[in-house]
Amino acid sequence: MQITETVSEGLRREYKITIGAQDLDARLTGRIEEMKPRMQLKGFRPGKAPTSYLKKTFGKSMMSEIVEQAVSESSQKAVTDNSLKPAFAPRIELASELEQVMNGKADLEFTVKVDLMPEFELADVSKLKVEKLVAEVTEGEVDEALRRIADSTRTFSPRAEGEAAEKGDQLAMDFVGRVDGEEFAGGKADGFNLVLGSGQFIPGFEDQLIGAKAGESREVKVTFPADYPEPKLALKDAVFAVAVKEVKKTDPVVIDEEFAKKLGFDALGTLKERVRDQVKSDFSRASRMHLKRRILDALDKAHSFSLPPTMVEGEFESIWRAVEAEMKRDGKTAADEGKTDEELKKEYHDIAERRVRLGLVLARIGEQNGIQISPDEVNRAIAARARQFPGQEQQVFQFYANNQQAQAEIRAPIFEDKVVDFIAELADVSEKKVDRDTLFLDPDEAEEKLKA
Repeated sequence: MQITETVSEGLRREYKITIGAQDLDARLTGRIEEMKPRMQLKGFRPGKAPTSYLKKTFGKSMMSEIVEQAVSESSQKAVTDNSLKPAFAPRIELASELEQVMNGKADLEFTVKVDLMPEFELADVSKLKVEKLVAEVTEGEVDEALRRIADSTRTFSPRAEGEAAEKGDQLAMDFVGRVDGEEFAGGKADGFNLVLGSGQFIPGFEDQLIGAKAGESREVKVTFPADYPEPKLALKDAVFAVAVKEVKKTDPVVIDEEFAKKLGFDALGTLKERVRDQVKSDFSRASRMHLKRRILDALDKAHSFSLPPTMVEGEFESIWRAVEAEMKRDGKTAADEGKTDEELKKEYHDIAERRVRLGLVLARIGEQNGIQISPDEVNRAIAARARQFPGQEQQVFQFYANNQQAQAEIRAPIFEDKVVDFIAELADVSEKKVDRDTLFLDPDEAEEKLKA
């Protein structure tokens, strides 16, 4: 066996390995001699069949296993002898014609490619300075949440004959939509209930039905928005023939003791407390989202080290596939973002590098501090996922029970959150009070708003 290092650049190593045909033949002979006493062949006494005959009869099939074992052992030897710490399993590329090797007519030659785990020093997380956005839960917030609950339980009663529809009313209607005179998929319905002002339909549709009366027909003209889910309809002009069957007004809802009891609470005060707790929980989740993002930003800024190339490329390819699928679905290109394909790819390649870097840093922090995921945590996460598929819960549980990769995908965000929470306990965290609207913005948008 001959092992020669051919590449040593950064975190990448490559080795050319050659195992002679005679070596493989000797391994085959040894394997046959080992198995011969247990072989019973027609025409030969047990263990007395000639080695040459056994090679001719079983050699090729046995050589497949020998070659596989030789590749595995020699690859591991290259890693061990050079004290390497692979980022993941070495990649093997055969250089020999496998058929020739199996027939004993050629040496086994292949290349072992290894990406190494980077060596880096962890930053002192207790010295990280991060800001946590917080907002006060006011009585107004609680009242607004109560109003949303009331709206979700509202009922409707028919308006008087000839009475016109107002914003907030519910219309029962039939409609047919056409683009360039042709009907399109999803543009037709009978007996559809629409609350005017709900924003359920594309912009402009509901406004043109205000003032409509039961029994009236109207022609509604709209233009599909550029980001419409069906790309073929984006920016297209459409005409909807609408037949209004019934107009209903909203029944008044009074948020009082009786309202609370209808929802299963003993008193209005109890309902308010439950709503206040829910609002606080929503604010807390939003606040934590911003804190997590800022902790990750601080960690990324505090660490700079080389990354395993294949790991980065794998992450980038995964991201880019999703980006391409989204652009194709929306009928968009890089030019719509004011960028070239190369610029857009560079942007997402930087994101891939950040993800890999943070993944390695979080893994190291978790490892050094004994942060682990319990089976109960995994099971709770799987149960939460199963609840998203009513009626198929058992299939979801079975899928995760039989799929280690799927379990790993469940464990990863749990582990990340636990490590982030651990860092939050040690880091220098200051609170910044903001309004509700800012708190519920995307972290990037919130940061831009606060800078402005």
